[in-house]
Amino acid sequence: MAVSSHPGRKWERAALYAGAEAYLDALVAKDPSRLAFTDDVVFTENNVQLMLGDGLWNTISARRPDYDLKCADLDTGQVSWFGVIEERGHPAIMALRLAYRGEAISEVETIVCRAHELGPFPNIAGYEKPVRPLLLADVPPQERLPRDRLISIADGYFDTIQLNDGTLFTHFTDECDRIENGLQTTNTDIEGYPIARMGTADQFRLGQYIYDDRLRDRRFPLVDEEKGIVLAAGFIDHAGRVTDVTWTDGSRHTSIFHFPHSFVLLELFKIVGGKIAEVEAVFITVPYNMVSPWVARQPYVIRG
Repeated sequence: MAVSSHPGRKWERAALYAGAEAYLDALVAKDPSRLAFTDDVVFTENNVQLMLGDGLWNTISARRPDYDLKCADLDTGQVSWFGVIEERGHPAIMALRLAYRGEAISEVETIVCRAHELGPFPNIAGYEKPVRPLLLADVPPQERLPRDRLISIADGYFDTIQLNDGTLFTHFTDECDRIENGLQTTNTDIEGYPIARMGTADQFRLGQYIYDDRLRDRRFPLVDEEKGIVLAAGFIDHAGRVTDVTWTDGSRHTSIFHFPHSFVLLELFKIVGGKIAEVEAVFITVPYNMVSPWVARQPYVIRG
């Protein structure tokens, strides 16, 4: 892994991106021996810790070239990738995070959203389009925000969606769109989901997501300051107790979640001028209140 010549920077973006490519190539070849791993490497797939070479390593047949969204943390030596893989001809959306220690990979975190399994509304067609240009663009140096500030803005998104009552705990650009498992869920038409016609901030102002009981085990492992992107991880817990919902405009609705379950996610936030400008998430359904291999367990508290 190349060492950056920039003062205060350890990692080169090109080297981290090359590391992601090498990992994906080894994965498609089903050959982890092509890569260097630390002795204590942690590998998870869909929030379950596995042995290297298990899980997707057994079933992948190809990587689709259409969508290639990478981000890099030049301070901590991490890289992420969002795209589409195939398992025996069946496409699935995948989010990947790699962490390096020296020349070796020390962490591998993957979420694979399969249409026939646990992924809510995976829309493979959404990943046949080019990556949104804003996600790939660098933030001008004079406009870049420090790591802690970027994380705070992203964390405010989670505060906003948790027990959503119309209060915004972060800021959004007027053009901010959200892509979830390849499906655009803002500023678009989705049959039976009229709120999709609204922008991200306006959806939250209605209190649509009051049934999101907790956004827990939040992590922000990768921050790409040059691109203004934060990669976040965590869970959205739905207790299933809230079924009748009244929005802030007084209209009454029924929650789409009627049973206890959780979503585990990897989610990108593009931040421009102190505001969230793009959101992209990959997540799947997991058992309610499932424990994360990546964090120490915290006491579970939910409203009475």
